[in-house]
Amino acid sequence: MSSSEIFLVAMGIIFTVPYLLWRLGNTDYYAPLVVVQIVTGILLGPGILGRVFPDYYAFVFTPATVQLLNGIAWWAVMLFVCLAGLELHLGLVWRNRRESAITAGLALGVPLAFGSVVAVVLLHQPGWSGAQALGWQFVLGIGMACAVTALPILILFMEKLGILRQPIGQRILRYASMDDVAIWGVLALILMDWERIGRQAGFLVAFALASVGFRRLMPRLPARDRWHVALIWLVLCAWSADWSGLHFMVGSFLAGAVMESDWFEQAVIDQLRRHVLLVIMPVFFLSTGLRTDWTLGGAAVCMAALLLLVAEVAGKLTGTWIAGRVLGWARGESWIIGWLLQTKALIMIIFVNVLLDRQIITSEMFTALLLMAVASTMLSIPVVAPCLARMRELIARSA
Repeated sequence: MSSSEIFLVAMGIIFTVPYLLWRLGNTDYYAPLVVVQIVTGILLGPGILGRVFPDYYAFVFTPATVQLLNGIAWWAVMLFVCLAGLELHLGLVWRNRRESAITAGLALGVPLAFGSVVAVVLLHQPGWSGAQALGWQFVLGIGMACAVTALPILILFMEKLGILRQPIGQRILRYASMDDVAIWGVLALILMDWERIGRQAGFLVAFALASVGFRRLMPRLPARDRWHVALIWLVLCAWSADWSGLHFMVGSFLAGAVMESDWFEQAVIDQLRRHVLLVIMPVFFLSTGLRTDWTLGGAAVCMAALLLLVAEVAGKLTGTWIAGRVLGWARGESWIIGWLLQTKALIMIIFVNVLLDRQIITSEMFTALLLMAVASTMLSIPVVAPCLARMRELIARSA
């Protein structure tokens, strides 16, 4: 087979297998297509497909094919992270800053602390910390992975539950938006290269100055030109951040964060997000699965994933429970908010991909975090949906 034919075989697997599992298995209630695609990526990785059918795995996922898939995956995730930045609701956060700060701070800080405790334990065990990691980078990275809320997946879930445009849905978006900013700020801190601090500081200063000009330019452009200019801006920011040593994902998020959603039609933003998820993000999920590793043994990796899952779920629920007591929420409200905010999947997977790229975590640690993200995301709707059915009056409660 030619290289192009092998590439198309790989693409066929990427789009066919998860779709059939999702549709024939009718998994949408507890595992939407996005989650099934992530799980399929793990199954198609070297630790499972590569071990069961090594010859077939080596035939399809050749180095040349993997390189092509990685290029598509990079562009897919750059677009997705940029859209996540664009969809931040910082204006709503500011208007409700006391409530938002208390809730978001506790919903982020408590699971971060719980996850950091697990990370300290794993730090002293061989095989989990990456070759280039300092102790504080590993602990903070794992702690933040436990604290992450996946804003784009949260939006999809709240649409499914029918609460996205309701007051409680808008409140949850505010909390998740603040946490999203913190996630990328912490990632930038972890990636700071003190040998290239001047270059990184120069990037941040140049980005701030360029953002002023960009924000003045965009409203003056015709609507038909704004998406073209936005894509050019995305590439420039991503390249500059990577050149400075902060990673192109940080630049992609910053590129979207300084944009205003009012510059574009909301329907177009929603369409683009869905199309990115449909057309090119599945390639990212597969490339993520190809990076999994079970060298330490399935039992050890699964045990680490379970410890992380307990830490992050307990942390989110504890944090939102404390927030509810402080702010006087209704009975059961913190439970629903906590379970929705522990939704992970995409953003957390992007986050830990960066940690793996920079050798802060090992492939085994990456695999455990991936399993934790899938499990936590699959738990959200089955837990929240029955609670909402019993508490419909909560949906209409204003902030």
